[in-house]
Amino acid sequence: MHTTSGRWKLGLLLSLLTAVLWGLLPIALKGLLAYMDALTITWLRFVIAGAALFAFLWYRRRLPSLQRLKQRDIVLLMLLVVIGLLGNYIFYMWGLNRVTPGGAQVMIQTAPMLLLFGGLFIFKESFHKTQWFGVLIFALGLVLFFNQRFDVLLDPQHDYTLGILLIFIAGVLWAAYALAQKQLLKSFASEEIMIIVYLAGSLLFLPLASPSQVLPLDTFGWLLLLFCGANTLVAYGAFAEALDHWEASRVSATLAITPLLTLVFMQLTEYFIPAFLTAEPINSLSVIGALLVVVGSATTALSKQKARKVEGADGVVRIDP
Repeated sequence: MHTTSGRWKLGLLLSLLTAVLWGLLPIALKGLLAYMDALTITWLRFVIAGAALFAFLWYRRRLPSLQRLKQRDIVLLMLLVVIGLLGNYIFYMWGLNRVTPGGAQVMIQTAPMLLLFGGLFIFKESFHKTQWFGVLIFALGLVLFFNQRFDVLLDPQHDYTLGILLIFIAGVLWAAYALAQKQLLKSFASEEIMIIVYLAGSLLFLPLASPSQVLPLDTFGWLLLLFCGANTLVAYGAFAEALDHWEASRVSATLAITPLLTLVFMQLTEYFIPAFLTAEPINSLSVIGALLVVVGSATTALSKQKARKVEGADGVVRIDP
């Protein structure tokens, strides 16, 4: 069993770095959609991240051995991981093309909730009352956040409704990826899994992408593209490193602030660069809803901490589930 280093301050800083990068990502991706289509952006993200990670692993002589893919169960799990994460990336981009970065980031928070339910039904993990309470708070937060969008969300023909549905599908695919990866980590390290996913994405999306779309990019477009490509590596690297220094539940609870950061960054972007993007319409109920989404996510994450140790009358330390 993995033991953290105990350097919680470093773990906190790395978690906050991850939250900031993930908070900025949908804004940069939305801006990049003005230059190229979703499939090309997704392909380029895999190419940039894959090339950088491949070079790193090759230099460290840690490239994965494909001999381990001979077992049928491992092959099926790897396929689920690849399909899940590739699908997550493209469905998120298709959804982001139809909604605001703030709305997309709040809706994608359904992904960790779906992961919890997946663990409950597939791995028979326990689900405490506090976690159910967190789920209810989260659901209420979603309703309040989109209170100004009820008229369009009730219209199945509206582009915004389709965008929210695509973001939800992206969350489902991410949960499937995470559940499969949880089992695959018994045979592969996380970076070995990611390099296979990146290379698979680079190859599978190539026939659908239009690489020539990078040619007319201006300086700002290139900056957005490089940021989106680097964001994947740096954010996931900081996330993995944070887990090495701090408990997973506390890292997850910290990352729950990501949608709030996106909303703040989006408001700042609209204020300083009004012609760049349009922010999600916000009122008091929307703010309360966003806060409840964060509280609900953090509650379910922190409730998954290890069971308390209880010393019995006989002096033996037992686990209180």
